[in-house]
Amino acid sequence: MSIQCEQAGELRTRAAMSVFERYLSLWVFLCIVAGIAAGQFAPGVFHGIGALEFAHVNLPVGLLIWVMIVPMLVKVDLGALHEVKQHVRGIGVTLFVNWLVKPFSMAFLAWLFVRHLFASMLPADQLDSYVAGLILLAAAPCTAMVFVWSKLSNGDPLFTLSQVALNDTIMVFAFAPLVAFLLGISAITVPWETLVTSVALYIVIPVILAQLWRKVLLNKGEAAFDAAMSKIAPWSIAALLATLVLLFAFQGDAIIRQPLVIALLAVPIVIQVFFNSALAYGLNRVLGEKHDVACPSALIGASNFFELAVAAAISLFGFQSGAALATVVGVLIEVPVMLLVVRLVMRSRGWYERGA
Repeated sequence: MSIQCEQAGELRTRAAMSVFERYLSLWVFLCIVAGIAAGQFAPGVFHGIGALEFAHVNLPVGLLIWVMIVPMLVKVDLGALHEVKQHVRGIGVTLFVNWLVKPFSMAFLAWLFVRHLFASMLPADQLDSYVAGLILLAAAPCTAMVFVWSKLSNGDPLFTLSQVALNDTIMVFAFAPLVAFLLGISAITVPWETLVTSVALYIVIPVILAQLWRKVLLNKGEAAFDAAMSKIAPWSIAALLATLVLLFAFQGDAIIRQPLVIALLAVPIVIQVFFNSALAYGLNRVLGEKHDVACPSALIGASNFFELAVAAAISLFGFQSGAALATVVGVLIEVPVMLLVVRLVMRSRGWYERGA
C-alpha cells in the first residue's frame, strides 16, 4: 500500500504537461501540412513505404506504433488493481461510461452525422470507413494523457492509477469483441482474424513488454525509473507525429479535394466528449463521490486511447482509409477539448460539493 501511495503521489509531479503535450494540436496541424506536401512532391517514396507489409501489417507503421504505445504503458502499474475497492462508486461510474455508454453513443453519433446529416458533404465511398474510425476512437479509454488531465484537475492520483490499470486489463479482453459488435451493427464487415491480430499486436504484446520493462526499471530504484521515463517519454510523441506525417502523405489528395472533411468529423467527437464527461461527472455527484474522484472519472470517461485507435484503423482499413483519417481528427482536437473539460470541472467545484 505504501509503495502504491508513493507512486500515486509522484504522479502529480510527473504528470505536468510537456511542451509537446500542451501544443499537441499545433504539432498535429504541422504534420498535416508536412504530410500533404510530402505526399504531393514525393508520392513514389510513400507508396514504397506503404508496400512494406508482412501479413497485412505495415512494418514501418507497426514499429512506430510500438514506440508510441509501449512507453505510455510503462507508466501504468497493473499492481494498483487491488486499490479499486477504495472508490467503488467512482470506479463503477467510469466503467459504466467507458464500456457501456461511450462506444455506443459514438456509434449513434457517427450514424447520425456521417450517414445522415453530413452525408452529402462527405465522400460517398468513405462513409462506412468514417463510421468505423469514429467507433475505433471511442472503443478504448485513454491510458497516458489521463494522468495529465487528473493532475490538472487536482484529481486523486491513487484513483487515477487504479482506474487506468483496470481499464487496461479490461481492454485486453473487451476491445476486439466490442469493436466487432459495433462494426457489425453498423453494417461494416471486418475479418475477425484481422481484428484479433490487431489486438495482439497493439494491446497484448505492448502491455506485456511494458510491464516487463517497468519491472526492470523499478528494480533499479524509483530515481532510476523516473530518469528513464523522462528520457523515453518523448519517444511516444515523436512516433505519433511521424505516423501522422505518413498518414497525411497518403490522405493528401482526399483532403485537398474536400478540406471540410476534418471539421465535419470533429463534430461527433466533440459532442461525445462533452456528453460522456458530463454524464460521469453528474453520476458521481448523485452517488456522493468526492470531487477529486469525480474529476478524473469524468476525464477518463471522455478521453480516448487515440494511439490505439490510429493503429487499429491503419491495420484494419489501411493508410488511405477514412477510418484512419477519422482517428487522426481525434488526435487533433484531444488537447484543446480536454483542457476545456478540465476548466469546467474545476470551475464547477462549488456546485458539485453542494449536491454531493
